[in-house]
Amino acid sequence: MLFEYEAIDNAGNKKKGNIDALNENVAITSLQRRGLIIVSIENKNKKGGLNMEITFFQRVTNKEVVILSRQIATLFEAQVSALRIFRLLGSEAENPLVQRIMTEIADDLQGGSTISDALAKHEKAFSPFYVNMVRSGEESGKLEFIFLSLADYLDRTYEVTSKARGALVYPAFVIFTFFTVMILMLTLVIPKLADIIIESGQEIPFYTQIVIAISDFLVNYGFIALAGIIIFGFMGYRYSQTPEGEYAFGELKLKIPYVGTLYHRLYLSRIADNLSTMLESGVPMVRAIELTGTVVGNRVYADILKQAADDVKTGSAISAAFGKHEEIPGIIIQMIKVGEESGELGKILKTMAMFYRREFNNAVDTLIDLIEPAMIVLLGVGVGSLLASVLMPIYNISGSI
Repeated sequence: MLFEYEAIDNAGNKKKGNIDALNENVAITSLQRRGLIIVSIENKNKKGGLNMEITFFQRVTNKEVVILSRQIATLFEAQVSALRIFRLLGSEAENPLVQRIMTEIADDLQGGSTISDALAKHEKAFSPFYVNMVRSGEESGKLEFIFLSLADYLDRTYEVTSKARGALVYPAFVIFTFFTVMILMLTLVIPKLADIIIESGQEIPFYTQIVIAISDFLVNYGFIALAGIIIFGFMGYRYSQTPEGEYAFGELKLKIPYVGTLYHRLYLSRIADNLSTMLESGVPMVRAIELTGTVVGNRVYADILKQAADDVKTGSAISAAFGKHEEIPGIIIQMIKVGEESGELGKILKTMAMFYRREFNNAVDTLIDLIEPAMIVLLGVGVGSLLASVLMPIYNISGSI
């Protein structure tokens, strides 16, 4: 970073200039070592709206957090101090936002903060789950193990999430293409063909009348319909941000045929993976359940985990706490019960996480194999039916001439 400063030297003379330093504290220290008394210092990178707001449009991706976690673990194993680790990562990062976050964490560490407290200030990069894992590593003295576990966990999460998104990309593209083609035909092609049919004076088939009516509606009221859809979508989005809406949409996801089963497996895999990772890292059970509820990604399961945590606090067994909810399959409850009795709950949950992750991946692969031909057939039938409904009457007209 480039800093502009005003200072007074030992002779009382005023000096102005620029200094390049990692952060403001380093710049001030460097100037004081030269025997200068700082009057003012300003970060030149903050001048101008573009430089000042450039990180507003940037974010820290899951991939970057995985890489950072592995780098931190490696440097801890090499006996490098925490302060030097974050200074080094800040100076080497390509993402300006990551540079700023690493530098601020290093400044906090230099000021006496713990790593977990410093990370907690950057919620957009490090989740409560991540912070609490690091806190448990500080308490146990196994920070390098914790950061490696976090990197492995985030890798698994990224793989599952990417697969879920990838499964939706193709059908979303085909559906978008389908509606785009249909709307263009109904607003540009069908009106011209409809004029020919109407002018012929022949009897118009019922299905052709429906197509012409839809075409007239889109031509005359299409923008009003579009505005209504946008307003409805915005209101739906606002509702989804409320606790009631979040729960309703979360419940809807789980009730969609076949897709709901995918979501069930995804959330069960995430719950088991979170719990096993945190338990093996020394996080207390109640805290592990509470934190898992914050990152599971569905309000229905978040509420289940919250209630389960409350039950465990009052002395209930974990299997009994989860057994009250039909969304948790019996096999998981039985396996948790075995883990409680054997003292190997973390390993049992890891096995369940692997099982549901494999089930989810297989279900997604099957869904993709089914969706591709189904979408192509749907597109062909839709466009073909639309054309046939107007071309058949025109063919009849030409045949009667």
